Amino acid sequence: MKITVTAIKADIGSVGGHIRPSNRVLQAVEKHIEQHHKGLLIDYRVTFTGDDIAILCTHEQGTGSTEVHELAWNAFKAATEVAKDQGLYGAGQDLLKDAFSGNVKGLGPAVAEMEFEERTAEPFLFFAADKTDPGAYNLPLYLAFADPMYCSGLILSPGMFKGFKFVIMDVEHVEADKVIELNAPEELYDIAALLRDPERFVIEAIYSRETGEQAAAVSTTRLHNIAGKYTGKDDPIMLVRVQGAFPATGEVLAPFHLGHYVAGFMRGSHSGPLMPVKQNSTISFFDGPPVVSCAAYCVHEGKLTAPVDAFDHPFWDYVREKISEKAIEIRRQGFFGNAMLPYSELEYGGIVKKLEDLEKKFVVR
Repeated sequence: MKITVTAIKADIGSVGGHIRPSNRVLQAVEKHIEQHHKGLLIDYRVTFTGDDIAILCTHEQGTGSTEVHELAWNAFKAATEVAKDQGLYGAGQDLLKDAFSGNVKGLGPAVAEMEFEERTAEPFLFFAADKTDPGAYNLPLYLAFADPMYCSGLILSPGMFKGFKFVIMDVEHVEADKVIELNAPEELYDIAALLRDPERFVIEAIYSRETGEQAAAVSTTRLHNIAGKYTGKDDPIMLVRVQGAFPATGEVLAPFHLGHYVAGFMRGSHSGPLMPVKQNSTISFFDGPPVVSCAAYCVHEGKLTAPVDAFDHPFWDYVREKISEKAIEIRRQGFFGNAMLPYSELEYGGIVKKLEDLEKKFVVR
């Protein structure tokens, strides 16, 4: 059976700042989908990570379906009215356009989706990050799909011996999608040369070179490119198919123990370690740290299993302690150096205006 798994995420209002959406807002999203999904969706789930609400659904409409995207858009619009009624912070923050135009890409919400023929057993992972940007997934995906030190399947599983194709997008090119396709392992150094700059080059998709099937899909939305100013961090989502010709679940999860430094934290203007958190976790320290959740599913004839929380395990409690130490350590550095993003990536309007004003006062001697 050929199905499509679509994930669409947006920040449409939060309690107490950037902490988490209210129960009423979550219920409004779910109620709208429940009332309007019949004949369109096979199954769906509504979850949150930090202040972002994600709609995960299955259907047979293919990727980029106007009907599916409009359903999500209208659900977020309806819930935004509830957020406004409650006086939540940032109500409708990620809905950057007034009207739906056939697809939510370019309107603010993040989208990750894949169409594929179901395997006999079809496990996949749904990642949702908050307080960071799409490049946060670059390193974990590189390690999980191209490095045998993390993915032993690359040397043990015949279905992975040919490696994987990486589709990488230059997200600073705003006129149209600008992508390059590179193969691992032959072009490993070229892939690394691009992925080292996660604010510009972002993995959009990964494909098995053995079967040609898509293994991963990442949202590549950069909100400041759409709005022309800082409106919040991009908070990317990701779908990853696992097992068989793809890396095992544990091989995809393993790189997240690193707590690698990514862009995000307070006002989207700092660097912080990416912390794997449990489902439906909130945001706290310094509007962070940057977090990522992971729900593990199987899908059969389009029906989703009840998810397993992939980061709800004693091992990850230990990891979270270590990443908390990293977060505290870099925050001790305050505004200085690598603790804050470089000028080219500073998105918060106030400091950009300040630097423009100071530039006028410089003299050449």
